[in-house]
Amino acid sequence: MFVKRLSRYGIDGFILAIFGAVVIASLLPATGVWETVATWATRFCIALLFFLYGTRLAPQDALKGLTHWRLHIVVLAATFVVFPLLGMAMKPLEPGIVTPGLYAGLLFLCLLPSTVQSSIAFTSIARGNVAGAIVSASASNLIGVFLTPLLVIMLMNTTGHAQVSPSAVINIVLQILLPFLVGQLARPFIGGFLIKHARPTRLVDRTSIVLVVYAAFSESMREGIWQIVEVRHVIIIVFISCVLLSVVLLLTAFAGRLLKFSREDQIVILFCGSKKSLASGLPMATVLFAGQSVGLIILPLMIFHQIQLVVCAILASRIGHAHEQGDRTD
Repeated sequence: MFVKRLSRYGIDGFILAIFGAVVIASLLPATGVWETVATWATRFCIALLFFLYGTRLAPQDALKGLTHWRLHIVVLAATFVVFPLLGMAMKPLEPGIVTPGLYAGLLFLCLLPSTVQSSIAFTSIARGNVAGAIVSASASNLIGVFLTPLLVIMLMNTTGHAQVSPSAVINIVLQILLPFLVGQLARPFIGGFLIKHARPTRLVDRTSIVLVVYAAFSESMREGIWQIVEVRHVIIIVFISCVLLSVVLLLTAFAGRLLKFSREDQIVILFCGSKKSLASGLPMATVLFAGQSVGLIILPLMIFHQIQLVVCAILASRIGHAHEQGDRTD
């Protein structure tokens, strides 16, 4: 009831929930036992989300998403070509505007794979091609496990001993692919009900994103990251992150139209091609930058991650709402 009243004034309850998660994490970050609870709650919610996607998605649509190579190539190009080029283009900002450590963080951010859960969730909220998003985002994350360390070694000064744990691949299989396949098997039994009643999937969509925001912001508070940099540097990184995200969103939106993709595929390119994964970035940074100030290097990633979630949540909600309005007028 309260959310409906807010929506009359153009205020989205989903966006308020995201900002609420940031505020709560700032005041009451998950620590100790609650850190474990928050971590497992997030994992469970993500697994449940992909189970629901599996029950709602027809096998023929999933196969179509798997074979849509043209779409996946565009998303991978945005993630591993456009972003790194933009990262290298920011080199003149060092050391006059940003410190060497913060520039290293900005470049590292640009070399990471796309997010999986939030990219797909936003695609779903915006009424895009969910099957294509699942394949594109998962492929980006899996390829990034191997490609990101290589790019880091090529473009940055690291220890030169990049080691990638197979746990990253296992996590993707267990949290995303396995629940999705189980959902496909359960589709004949509950798929019809969930297709007819979209509210459960929508609720899990939004809940999973809010949990990711809370967990990520709690992580930054536990790291004490805000205590080791000056306020002006934080403001500068926020500004650069906003510009970087804006440029990539514009480029991906333009590429989708220029290459004449369908509306649903344009949404996939927009959301899967514009994001960077905090979940992959944190463990990779720990290995690749051993003995260095990892907290400083991951600061741009943490800031960019929060901004991309808020901005893309607003975009996804507006695109999805506009599509629903269009369906009602047809």
